Amino acid sequence: MIQRLAALLILACVAPAAHAEDSRLDAIQKSGTLRVCTPGDYKPFSLAKPDGTYEGLDVDLVESIAKSLGTKVQFVNAPWAKLMDTFVEQCDIAVGGISVTLDRQKRAFFTEPYMVNGKAPITKCENVRKFQTIADIDKPGVTVIENPGGSNERFARANFKQAKIVIFDDNTKIFDEILKGNADVMISESVETIVQQKLHPGLCAVNPEKPLQYGEMAYLLPRGDVVFKDWVDQWLHLAKATGEYDKTLATWLK
Repeated sequence: MIQRLAALLILACVAPAAHAEDSRLDAIQKSGTLRVCTPGDYKPFSLAKPDGTYEGLDVDLVESIAKSLGTKVQFVNAPWAKLMDTFVEQCDIAVGGISVTLDRQKRAFFTEPYMVNGKAPITKCENVRKFQTIADIDKPGVTVIENPGGSNERFARANFKQAKIVIFDDNTKIFDEILKGNADVMISESVETIVQQKLHPGLCAVNPEKPLQYGEMAYLLPRGDVVFKDWVDQWLHLAKATGEYDKTLATWLK
């Protein structure tokens, strides 16, 4: 009886240690592939190109992560409305300008934030003074346009009760709708509004240095996998400490 109890105690101590070593980090290295979910419609973070490849800040960074793991990257398209389901079912990591939210945290881990960001309006330059605050935008006769399923739509629905909200499926062409006069304003991450005003003459970011709402961006990782999260967090820390992150960021925000 004493020997049996001793054996059970040993097993009880060994089992948690074995479980702690069972990480996606090991599985990824063994398979040789890092499966990356991304919406692929969000400059400057991740954009799908006509040939099926991807480009952007997060694309360059996640490819560097894969290189450090000694693996290749397999991108998986994950539209914003289906991002969480696709990530949980098919991917090891998700990137592409993903805002940290408590709802997403229910189903996944986030890495440490790699960018502090916030929601800012973008509109025709002639209307910048009209849309300085949430109250300025939330008026009858104002049309707010947003991409479906992400934090931009959630922000709009939470804050605008009188303005008309239009959901536009193609995030790569949504800014043209403002220029055409089909919408007055869009709320997006402040860094995107800065990039898009350069790409769309006639559009201006509204106070991107003073966002309407504080926000952070991070990568999604499997919930509960502390080993893998620690590794990716350490990679991000070193990328910032060595200057790799700043160099990559400058490439996409120039």
